[in-house]
Parts: sequence; C-alpha cells; structure tokens
Amino acid sequence: MSYALETAIRICVDPTNPGQYFACCGLLELADRLWGGAEGWFEGDWFNIRSGEGSSLPELLRRFKTSPLIDQADGVIAENADDDDAADDDSKVQPLELVLPGSSHPLRLDWWADKSLKPWAGSMNVRVIYRAMTNAIDTSCADPFNDARVVFDPISDAKGTTRVKKDKKREPFYFDARRGASARSLDIGFTPDALKMTTGAFPAVESLCLVGLQRFRPSPTATRRVFDYHTWAVPLEACVAPCAVCGLMTGLEGRGFRFENAFRTDQRKHKAFLPATPFARSEQ
Repeated sequence: MSYALETAIRICVDPTNPGQYFACCGLLELADRLWGGAEGWFEGDWFNIRSGEGSSLPELLRRFKTSPLIDQADGVIAENADDDDAADDDSKVQPLELVLPGSSHPLRLDWWADKSLKPWAGSMNVRVIYRAMTNAIDTSCADPFNDARVVFDPISDAKGTTRVKKDKKREPFYFDARRGASARSLDIGFTPDALKMTTGAFPAVESLCLVGLQRFRPSPTATRRVFDYHTWAVPLEACVAPCAVCGLMTGLEGRGFRFENAFRTDQRKHKAFLPATPFARSEQ
C-alpha cells in the first residue's frame, strides 16, 4: 500500500548509505518537534514524512539551518565559540542543545559518548563541524542528500552577515558512506588527510545524521563497530520508529542493513561509516 499522497515531505534516499538513512531519521525528529505528531516511512528509494500544516522540506531545512546550538557546559552559543580545533578537548565532548525556532523544548545531543559509533577523533570539534555543515545546506535544493560541495567555515561580521572563510576548509563527520568508502588509505593507497586534499562533502547528510542518531540508534552486533539498521514501510511516529530501526517490531515490511564504522587512518583514531550490506532478518 502506498501512502505517498499523504506526505508533506518526500526525499530521495539510498538506504545502503547509513549517513542518508540516519539523516532521514533526523528529518523525522525535527518535523515532529516543529509540527508535532509527524510520521515517517520508507518507500523504495524515498523517505516520506507527513506532519502538520505548513510543513515542507525547504521550510524544515530553513528552520534547522537557523537553529542555534548551545553548549550545556557553559551556556555558550556554539555559533560564537572559538573555531580553533586545538581548543580544550573537554569542550568537544560536552552535551549540546539544538534550539529549534517554534519548538517548545531544545534537543539534547550527546550520543557520541558511544565511541564505537562516533567517527570523528578527539581533536575534532563537533560544534565547529556542525556549524560549517549546516551553514552549507542549500535549503532550496530539491535533492539535498546528493548535494555535494567543498565546505568552508562560516564567519559573521559586525552586522551579523554570514560568509565563509575560503582558506579554512572543514572536514565532515564522515557519516556519508560515499565519503567514507573513498577515504581509507588501505583502499586507495594513500592518506587523503595527510595530503590536505580538497574534496566534496554532503552537508545535509552530515548535519542531519548527527541529529538523527540521538534517538534513532543502530543495533550493535557481535563484532565491534559493526551495526544493523532496518527500514520500515508503514507510517510510524518518531517515538515508535526507533524500535523499527533496531528491527524490534515484527510484521513490518522492510529490509535490514549492516555497516561498519571503520578506521580510515593508520593511527586508528579517525573512522568513517562504510556502505551497508542488505541482509534478511533470518541472517541476523
């Protein structure tokens, strides 16, 4: 059965890309907080959301892009935080709060305490990466998950106008499997980071995935840093869908996928989400 006519938001997705999958979950989380009672489901290569009046993908991305991120440790808005990656490491692991315009409660983000799932290293500042990725989102793009670009750090002038620092390229979290699959020195024969190569990122995927993983978490397997997730084909609310993600709801049409958060450097600090392999439920 198709529920497509009931959707307010419909976005193309590759379910074998864990970054895109959990970015869909991030969209569902945001839609539910902004408009209440949002429901989401997968339909082939599409993810659908039906939500409140006035909801749309451009509006959802616009509100997300303009939402401040607050450091709970000291109440400092991350947009005004120091952009230096060499800052004190404690500032990088503190919980953050996303304050959505029109939402009654901020969204707490702290899932990266699970180091087996976190791809970035301790020397990388999550707030700075997030700020750069969200600033780079094109809210008018009809296919934001496939919008690749080189991302630069944003800066604000005295009048509050935001622009980018062309000499300060910002690396992503490495959620998007297209980036991760081409970043491992084992596969390509050299280390792109060491050569300071300029390559494109997928900012909508990187930033929305950070949000989606807070509530929608993949299931760990017997192998460290290997996880499972599942699609579902019927509309589910954001409070129920995490059970479907983990494959805990029986009778739902959908597919299972397994991916690795693999080391991408010889130092075994930096990781990346790799493309997922589909599997049948009986193979779990």
